[in-house]
Amino acid sequence: MANFLSDLIQYRGLFQMILVLGIGGSFPYGFHISVINYPSMHIKKFINETWMDRHGFPLPQETILLLWSFIVSVYGIGGLLGSVCCGYLTTKYRKKKCQMFTNVIMLAAALSMGLSKMAKSFEMILLGRLLYGIGIGFSFNIHPQYVGEISPKKLRGFTNATVAVFLTLGKVAGQVIGLGEMLGSESLWPLLLAFSALTAGIQLVTLPCFPDSPSYLLIQKDNEEGFMKAIRQLWGEGDHQAEINDLKKEKAAMPSTKSLRVLEVMKTRSLRWQLYVMITVMTTLQLCGINAIYFYSFEVFRTAKFEEELIPYVALGVGICECLSSILCSSLIECFGRRRLLWGGYASMVLVLALLTVTLSLQHHFFWMHYCSVILIFLFVLFYGIGPSGATISVMVEIFNQNFRPSAFVIVGIINWLGLFLLGMIFPVIVEYLGPFCFLIFMVILAVSSVFIYLFLPETKGKSIMEITMEFNKLNYGKTHVFPTENNYPKETSFCTRL
Repeated sequence: MANFLSDLIQYRGLFQMILVLGIGGSFPYGFHISVINYPSMHIKKFINETWMDRHGFPLPQETILLLWSFIVSVYGIGGLLGSVCCGYLTTKYRKKKCQMFTNVIMLAAALSMGLSKMAKSFEMILLGRLLYGIGIGFSFNIHPQYVGEISPKKLRGFTNATVAVFLTLGKVAGQVIGLGEMLGSESLWPLLLAFSALTAGIQLVTLPCFPDSPSYLLIQKDNEEGFMKAIRQLWGEGDHQAEINDLKKEKAAMPSTKSLRVLEVMKTRSLRWQLYVMITVMTTLQLCGINAIYFYSFEVFRTAKFEEELIPYVALGVGICECLSSILCSSLIECFGRRRLLWGGYASMVLVLALLTVTLSLQHHFFWMHYCSVILIFLFVLFYGIGPSGATISVMVEIFNQNFRPSAFVIVGIINWLGLFLLGMIFPVIVEYLGPFCFLIFMVILAVSSVFIYLFLPETKGKSIMEITMEFNKLNYGKTHVFPTENNYPKETSFCTRL
């Protein structure tokens, strides 16, 4: 506790910046995942009323559902566009400037959403949802990179895990504010959809007070004076020479500065196993079954005889459980390391899903089974938050160096947003045909990923990027081969993030 308080005082600039980045970074991503379901009935009614005012006859129910589905799914399209463009733009214009521009997009989206009812235009909801997707595609790409680059090694796991903390806080905030007693009512739903204007405005005003990341200033801008000033502002006065030396070694090991495209990153031998790990952890995060758990939670709560009006509040309890477990992960990650939290979390989730499949299958035969299912749902969310939710981001940030990271996160963004879209399309069909046995698919994915991470992911806790790169080079080149070091790194590599 004493060490934590000491770090809180010394690194207060860092913690302040983490808060600012989180408010406008992963928080809106989580918020818009959860909040859109609450005003759904009001928006469908608004679409129909608007159409009647314009044309004098109501829309067929199928058309209303189609328009509603498009409003929901266009968010993913916008997110994919934002992610694809983000890598190139952050390389050219820097992360801080791009994040501030993202807030302008979010404010425009909030304005379009907030005025839609007054303007009697459901098209403005569609436009706002698209703009939200583009803005969040940018911010969710920038936030983990930025927060990872401003942290010293001893706090890097904690700071990276805060990305998941703010994401889950966003989910919970969406669940709370979306309740009918808050902004989820028929008269206030435009304000609910425009709520992100508040977080965007806060970040737009406060982010200019903080510096660019020290590694960016040193490696990409060659600004040693700005680099030292940023370290003092974020890390306080103290002995940071070891960290400074590591960053200077990383800079010395950098090849020439021609542009390296995303497709070239995928072909680069020295990044082969980093890409394998990144694709594995990101795909597993999408296909671990957390969405299925949230889907089934409502059915389980109804079977457990919870009153219908209480179910949203019990579901809120599940969201709070995920949030608290993510906070716990940020405390444990520097103690247990990324590798152990990942493979251990996957293995624990496999066990819970196996038990949940049994209890859901037998819940109509034994009255007490549905209570077991409720407990298992909370356990699954707990293991998800402690393991994959927090540790995945940390691994993805730490296994790539300063120049490769933007291109790598373009790939991350594509996997994330395509995964959300495809899961939304395929998952209802899987549930319809397999019922609770759909969890068997997620169990196989988690089991394979657990073995893969246990065998092939080097522990990154407390290591510099040069040390992590050398660990991966044993896989990329083989233990008997000579592989690049800071003295024989390939000189033809180039940097950019255009596809």
